[in-house]
Amino acid sequence: MLRLGLPAGSLQEATVELLARAGWKVRPSKRSYFPTVDDPELEPVLLRPQEMPRYVEAGQLDAAICGRDWVVENGAEVVEAAALVYAKQSARPVRWVLAVPEDSEVKTVKDLAGRRIATEAVGITRRFLEERGVDARVEFSWGTTEAKVPRFAEAIVDITETGSSLAAHSLRIVETVFESVTVIIASRAAWADGWKRKKVETLALMLQGAIVGGVKVGLKMNARRSDLAAVLKCLTALRRPTVNSLADEDWVAVDTVMNESEVREIVPALKAAGAEGIVEYPLNKVIE
Repeated sequence: MLRLGLPAGSLQEATVELLARAGWKVRPSKRSYFPTVDDPELEPVLLRPQEMPRYVEAGQLDAAICGRDWVVENGAEVVEAAALVYAKQSARPVRWVLAVPEDSEVKTVKDLAGRRIATEAVGITRRFLEERGVDARVEFSWGTTEAKVPRFAEAIVDITETGSSLAAHSLRIVETVFESVTVIIASRAAWADGWKRKKVETLALMLQGAIVGGVKVGLKMNARRSDLAAVLKCLTALRRPTVNSLADEDWVAVDTVMNESEVREIVPALKAAGAEGIVEYPLNKVIE
């Protein structure tokens, strides 16, 4: 049995969806922190990601999915098995940023010497200030950090994906303090256990495959052999498209995988090169 911590809160829904695409059906309960899962080898528990690294370090959890920022904030001695670049809104890293009111006189972090900064990431913020030789007062914020300025602090360090929430609170970003991604971590004891390590590595492999599958699509088409070179030229940035013969010897089938964002640019070129019957289809997982 692998005791696995899953993030409760803002990242919970995205994590459950990702696990489903990876092959694990997790069913959280409104009345329990212990969801069910269709894998008898897993014992999941929902916990705040801020505290999971401590439980993994202590061996109370074998592994967990949480942000790298909380591993650093806790100074937890754990093994990072894999990085999983996804968040609650997007498939990109999140940032802890130093922000001040739009009308603040603060232009750089050095302007905050002797002033108060509110944040949930106290350790990360203090290290950031120390590295820049800035002596400021860092105070822990129990949530709603955007509301702490200007009445309770001159600046905040808060997490953001898009910056829209900060802008909505009339806050201006001064600097990025820390960039973080979601990671799978394991205790040193679990990593030393052959079975548990393999289970964690399997989870990591399938989750990474689901993340890649979420941004890629399959593309297949038919083309005359006489047009094949021109069609393949449109796909030169991709890795070895599959080419198969059809019943009609004058025609071939071409199949490839690409980023979904590229399709709108490539399909017109393929059509112009002679490709026909072009079909785009979604992918569940792509194991690279």
